[in-house]
Amino acid sequence: MSYSIPKTPLTLMAAVYRKIFPAVNAELKFWETRAREIPDEELRRQALASIDSKRFHCLGGAVYALLAGYRWHEAIRFIVAYQTISDYLDNLCDRSTSMDPDDFRLLHEAMADALTEKNPIKHYYALRAEQRDGEYLADLVRTCQKTMRHLDSYHVIHCHLLELEQLYSDLQVHKHVRLEERVPRLVNWYHDHTVDSPLYWYEFSAAAGSTLGIFCLVSYGLGRKMTVGFAETITESYFPFMQGLHILLDYYIDQDEDRREGDLNFCHYYDNQNRMKKRLIYFIRQADSHVQHLPDHTFHEMVHHGLVGLYLGDPKVKSLENGLDITSDLLRVSGYKARFFHWNTKLYHRMTKARA
Repeated sequence: MSYSIPKTPLTLMAAVYRKIFPAVNAELKFWETRAREIPDEELRRQALASIDSKRFHCLGGAVYALLAGYRWHEAIRFIVAYQTISDYLDNLCDRSTSMDPDDFRLLHEAMADALTEKNPIKHYYALRAEQRDGEYLADLVRTCQKTMRHLDSYHVIHCHLLELEQLYSDLQVHKHVRLEERVPRLVNWYHDHTVDSPLYWYEFSAAAGSTLGIFCLVSYGLGRKMTVGFAETITESYFPFMQGLHILLDYYIDQDEDRREGDLNFCHYYDNQNRMKKRLIYFIRQADSHVQHLPDHTFHEMVHHGLVGLYLGDPKVKSLENGLDITSDLLRVSGYKARFFHWNTKLYHRMTKARA
């Protein structure tokens, strides 16, 4: 089995299907078993739901394990555990029995602790009614901390990991409070963190909501010697445009669902469909430009184009206003690699539907 970083869509897909997906599914099976043992009914329900409905987050994020060389399996263990924390806490906040921002903040301290070598485990559920999870969240944190202790470059990337995590946790707190408080809090947060930003407040929020930069930093940290300059280049290459594109596409395909559920969707804040399309094209081009500064830039381009193809290949796109036209324009701008991943994604959905 080769440990070279894929350079073409075909070699990437081969590595993903032969190596990455089986390892991810094994990790998820372990955590699903642990989730079934959670004593509290509500916490158990949300933990299992997050694994069931958001499994593709771990499958997609684990592609970064290919940057870890011979330590790719360590990278997958970290990525699955960290993304599982993210998805579980998102469920606890999104479908919450609580609307307390202090509760949300305390829950998300687990994500910061997971990125440290030896922070003590906290009582993350202290501000909510449901508390007995049988050490499920604590064990997820400990799994990530084990990876941090085995990173030779931990001291080089730690500040960047926490920078990205802080943005993510801030977003989760602000967007899950009471409905009337969400936009004012997010706008104020945006102004506190930006000066002359090329982004709108909702685009900045979207960029904060991705874990891709963290996965990239950790995987490179496992696979090669890191320098201060390299860590800074990774962070600047991924935030805001690569991460922003990731989450805007996610919100784009979920527009109808979020409208029905009354959930916050950043794509709803564009003035019109044409404006949204132009901004998505802007993010595609900026992401393309920024990853050129990275070694293995061909790999990062494929991930970026893969995001476009993956999300736009979802069947939900057909029901969106001008969905097929916007898809055609975005794929044209992204190029043949995005079209390759788009075709594969549509084929996958057709096969899944046929089996069902």
